[in-house]
Amino acid sequence: MRRWLIQLRKEQQLTQQQIADGAHIDRAYYAQIENGTRNPSMAVASQIASFLHVNPSLFFTQHLSEPFVIALANSPIIVAHCDLELRYTWMFNPHPDFDINTVIGKRDDELDVNEGTIALMNLKKKVIESGKSLREMIAFPLSEGLLYYDVFCQPMYNQQGDIIGAATASTMQS
Repeated sequence: MRRWLIQLRKEQQLTQQQIADGAHIDRAYYAQIENGTRNPSMAVASQIASFLHVNPSLFFTQHLSEPFVIALANSPIIVAHCDLELRYTWMFNPHPDFDINTVIGKRDDELDVNEGTIALMNLKKKVIESGKSLREMIAFPLSEGLLYYDVFCQPMYNQQGDIIGAATASTMQS
């Protein structure tokens, strides 16, 4: 089951039919994608993702290459994408305080408001506005206390060369 997809649909107050119509697919097919009994093709994933403003790779995260997953699983590294509105469109290996099912489609300030989330949002804004990669040390108050992350942020581009968001790779510092 794709809980993140169901959660995103409900948060956007959309029906399965509305998403199916927006993605130009049959509602029954969309329902099967949502409940995990069918996997979409890359084209269909892109159509649904475009309608919902998320990254189509979310549909295939469970199929990431084994070496990538093994290298990052349980590591202090978080990789994420956001759109121009700073809403998460993809995330891998979030901190245990966050559930991927609730992060997608949200901004940092909708998840928690603190100096760390504000600094992260400002970093992503600067990258999107300038088109230049930036790196910054940011402290986040999390369940284990104040954790410091070395955050590298770079712009993401579409095929036409327009900035469509930002990608971050964050490493917890000990």
